[in-house]
Amino acid sequence: MISSIFGKTKPINYIIVLAFLFIFYWTVHIIVYQLTYPIEELLLQTVVLGILLFSIFAVNFIVKRNQITGTNSFTILFYALLIVVFHTVMLDNNAILCSFFLLLAQRRLISLKSLKDIKLKVFDASLWVVLASIFYDWALIYFILIFAAIYFYEPKNIRNWLIPFLGVFTLGVILFSLLIVTDQQQFLSEHYRFELTFDTNFFAYWGNSSKMVIYTVFVIVIGLWAFFKLGKLGMGRIMTMRLIAISFAIGIVLTLLKTSAEVFPVLITFFPAAVLLTKYIEVIKKINVKEIALMISVFVPFVIFLAEWIVK
Repeated sequence: MISSIFGKTKPINYIIVLAFLFIFYWTVHIIVYQLTYPIEELLLQTVVLGILLFSIFAVNFIVKRNQITGTNSFTILFYALLIVVFHTVMLDNNAILCSFFLLLAQRRLISLKSLKDIKLKVFDASLWVVLASIFYDWALIYFILIFAAIYFYEPKNIRNWLIPFLGVFTLGVILFSLLIVTDQQQFLSEHYRFELTFDTNFFAYWGNSSKMVIYTVFVIVIGLWAFFKLGKLGMGRIMTMRLIAISFAIGIVLTLLKTSAEVFPVLITFFPAAVLLTKYIEVIKKINVKEIALMISVFVPFVIFLAEWIVK
């Protein structure tokens, strides 16, 4: 049943995922954590929710435009299910905004496989990463992904290696100018501290630590298995999957650096994780086995969510 719905790209798939996330977002805020907002803050939360929902379109656009996956909607399904598993990410507006801008950066980097407009795409990706760093300072480590993409596609052109620095300078000048106009020059020194905020108390709770460990190990195993199966495909797709794997690794590092009782950056890992999970489902040939795998994938996140809600 699930494979018959999400096994194809239909408008109804968007409606299902977007409607679910809309309801789930307010359920977590209002019912689970019993949060209340004044009118002006409610408008802000609505805008953040809109960006989260638009991220679904961005995820689907990236995988379809670059032919990362087949003609299905499994990636947006897994993206939504990961949000259910780590539902606390919806309490962190910075996580949603940072993840959105990093999605835009990855869209440009993945499109480098066409070998067209490489310099422009690298420049754009650099701008998006710097924008993402406004919400998490450590997001700047995603420049590793930019340099990895340059190395994969056109490493011999020295100008490509300099363009990311141009992107930092360009957006830095614009940002600094805005801060001067708004008399907020202290933002840069206060925000970009790059402190190691690994919260041992947060991870000491077995529910938080075990969930993160299981998630990381599971995605890594699935990723390695996917690479093994993708060995016979063209070099273009292999390069793309390598970028996605590196993106996941960087996201896990950033998650460990920033996660605390009020900060939940694990959302930035959901795009590469959803892609790897989709590749796993796609290579399952037997319909019955695929359906069982999908049913488990849908069932388990809600069990985890309900269990944490009851314990809370």
